[in-house]
Amino acid sequence: MCKVLLINGSPHEHGCTYTALHEVEIKLNEHQISTEVLYLGAKPIADCINCGKCLKTGHCFIKDKVNEILNRLNEFDAIVLGSPVYYAGPTGSLCSFLDRLFYCGEVAMSGKFGAAVVCCHRAGSTAALDRLNKYFTISNMPVVPSQFWNLVHGHTPEDVSNDEIGMQTMRALGENMAWLLKIKESGKAAGVSAPNYESGFCNNTQKDS
Repeated sequence: MCKVLLINGSPHEHGCTYTALHEVEIKLNEHQISTEVLYLGAKPIADCINCGKCLKTGHCFIKDKVNEILNRLNEFDAIVLGSPVYYAGPTGSLCSFLDRLFYCGEVAMSGKFGAAVVCCHRAGSTAALDRLNKYFTISNMPVVPSQFWNLVHGHTPEDVSNDEIGMQTMRALGENMAWLLKIKESGKAAGVSAPNYESGFCNNTQKDS
């Protein structure tokens, strides 16, 4: 069975961002796709300091949830990132988490499907989406689309639930992700091999610094 990890980057565990992610989750579950929601919490998450230790060990020297997910990346076939919009960007804690997760787990990310979901009160959503989608497009991760940009509007979870276009967009995202995951599984069963990437070149921008 396929499994999708949904990462809630909001400091509020069951706030607006969760409401959007949960709508995606419901649709995935309807297609018998297993899901898990990871709530990052409201405490600070350390930034990557580009020490390079993970290049040798495969793990971050900072002991927190990043390593927990790194150890389990092979369980997941897709990742959905969720965040409220802070000054036209995702939350700092989510970006810190993702910087380290993708830096350490770059190879394991290849071939997984990715999607980002953001929640805003008024504006800044597309800039935040662009920031999150860049994690996927530098990591050989196909980005799953919807019928509109993956965003919802609201100041409270109730507002988000009443955003009919936003909720429909979340359901369409879940539908598309379920469809693509089923296609991928069918391809595997038919003997379609994964892409064969060239070695010796790395796109990870942090490694250039």
